[in-house]
Amino acid sequence: MPTRWETFPVELSGGLVSNMSRLQQGAKQPGSARILQNFEPSVKGGYRRINGFTKYDSTIVPPYGLVLVQGSGQTGTTLVVANIHEAPSVDDSFTITIAGVPGTYTVTGVSYNATNKEASLTITPTLAASPADKADVTFLSGASRIEGVFYSAGLNKAYVLRGGAIWSSEGSGWTLVNVEDYGTTLVKGGSQTGTTLVMDGFASDTYLPEAGDTLVIAGVEKVYTVLTLVGSAGGNATLTIYPALASTPADNAVITFRASTHQGGTKARFTEFNFDGNFKVVMVDGSNEPAIISDAGYRRIKNGSDTDGAQYVEEFKDHLFFAKDDLVAFSAPFEEENFTPADGAGSYRLPNNCTGLITFRDQLINFSETAIRRLQGSSVSDFTLTSIANNFGCISGDTVQEVGGDIMFLGPDGVRFLGATERIGDFNLSLASRQVQTNFTSFIDPLSDYTSCVVREKNQYRIFKYRTGLIKVDSEGYIGSQFLDQNAQSINWSLTKGIKAYRSSSTYTRDEEIVLFSNDDEYLYRMESGINFDGVDIQALFYTPFMSVNDPSFRKTAYKATTYLDPEGIYNGVLTLKYDFNSPTKVQPTFLPIVGGNSFAIFGEAIYGVSEFGGLPETRVTNQTVGSFFTVSFQYEFEGGAPFVLDTIILEYSTEDRK
Repeated sequence: MPTRWETFPVELSGGLVSNMSRLQQGAKQPGSARILQNFEPSVKGGYRRINGFTKYDSTIVPPYGLVLVQGSGQTGTTLVVANIHEAPSVDDSFTITIAGVPGTYTVTGVSYNATNKEASLTITPTLAASPADKADVTFLSGASRIEGVFYSAGLNKAYVLRGGAIWSSEGSGWTLVNVEDYGTTLVKGGSQTGTTLVMDGFASDTYLPEAGDTLVIAGVEKVYTVLTLVGSAGGNATLTIYPALASTPADNAVITFRASTHQGGTKARFTEFNFDGNFKVVMVDGSNEPAIISDAGYRRIKNGSDTDGAQYVEEFKDHLFFAKDDLVAFSAPFEEENFTPADGAGSYRLPNNCTGLITFRDQLINFSETAIRRLQGSSVSDFTLTSIANNFGCISGDTVQEVGGDIMFLGPDGVRFLGATERIGDFNLSLASRQVQTNFTSFIDPLSDYTSCVVREKNQYRIFKYRTGLIKVDSEGYIGSQFLDQNAQSINWSLTKGIKAYRSSSTYTRDEEIVLFSNDDEYLYRMESGINFDGVDIQALFYTPFMSVNDPSFRKTAYKATTYLDPEGIYNGVLTLKYDFNSPTKVQPTFLPIVGGNSFAIFGEAIYGVSEFGGLPETRVTNQTVGSFFTVSFQYEFEGGAPFVLDTIILEYSTEDRK
């Protein structure tokens, strides 16, 4: 009697699962994964290999501000520079170029004065020529990290904080942002010498320079740093400066402010708002005054201790809310710089330090490590703060995101889901990472930083873990794809490996979604761009659970495996069948090639004269198989190539004798 072949189809869905036993997962969720690396559960079905990332801007973000030569006539192996906002690490060597001076130079030693914004650099080789006063000094690398990332849809620019300075880019070069406009500032009176400078021309008697601002004076050498504001009245101000004036400035000599410092800022966070018809971005950095950025320029919010050093900021009901430790202060409506209680500003306190703010429908959600509160109302007259949870909270504010109309955040036990329920005023606080709880138990680490972003068109939440010293290829994150709104159990997960993200931001503009991130290599990257990790091939793995193929007590013989794919270009990988839980006493089959894609054009991506038109993609790969088994797992491994979707697997087999 001829052997009767049977067919076992496996529809790929369910994502990564680690909270079930091996046999149960294979029996109940055969299309799920026990390993799913650099694939994403697709809302269109199957598992899609993720896109890559590319540099948003081909140049590094300048590491220490707009650094300038401090005085002419310098020679030898020492170079004094000014307008430098953080100290280059004395343990590292950096290469610099100096405008107008031939060659490149390596910094081997640093003496830095944070108050004066001045550094004395020991360099090699000897200066080939004396640089001009205030010549640009360009660091080709630096030790400072990018501490904040944001893309403004209203201003159509990316913003970052690095090395005490804020920079913007539209994709082709970086522009210094933190430059104050105090008015038409001039030297007031001749014969000034020493470390006191009297100025006039200020547009405001209240918005004036402060310690750390740097300036230059027409006709006078060197860059000067403001040490103190001695006094002001009628548009005039008296400052103490460093260093002493190199020469006596002329009366009415033009004074140009070069930068304000955000020295020491870490974990910068941004939000966008529009109170007067103009888009603006506000940034807090945990150390300095909040900064307001717009097409009109840059300003600092000078509100004092309640907002200086704020760690979180959010716009809600036409107010700006600033969280600093356990205090949340908010501005008057439509006035981001007005904190006068009589005008509608105010403050309140949380049970412990704030770990995140986010607007959720008509509420402002306030997270702390051990509690969650919500603010309701529309103004100071009816704002009320009530409790959502008192026994747990959020351990990292940079993991708070809105996904599909609900909130996801990292709690002490995994990713939590905060969504409304049918009961008025009630919330769903389910554990969204339940099916990968084993993974998140090891993923949560008090010594690591976390960042997150959303990919709206895919209904995805992405969370990344950052640890200093961990190489990119070992850096991990997780993708959660939500298939049903307001349902934590409908989220399918997968692992990312090779994306080392320290800060991230995602924004949907009118015509595209922009997802940005930084790590520790000085560049800003754009996620969901390209087919590799900035030139490095993507390693993608998908292992099915061990499937019993109907009855685990019967031995089966495998004859043929057919893989159905939806390719977007060339793909190249291997399939290996593992039998009986990969038992060492079992003879295991060798790998089978999964290669194809052909050359074909994709609408919107094809290039005329380069792409091949008229070709059809290979959507099915059939492999002859050998061996017998009681349970079987399909293990797919891909290296490089373009994205594709793994859709369905069909195994053809025969049933033999009982065990």
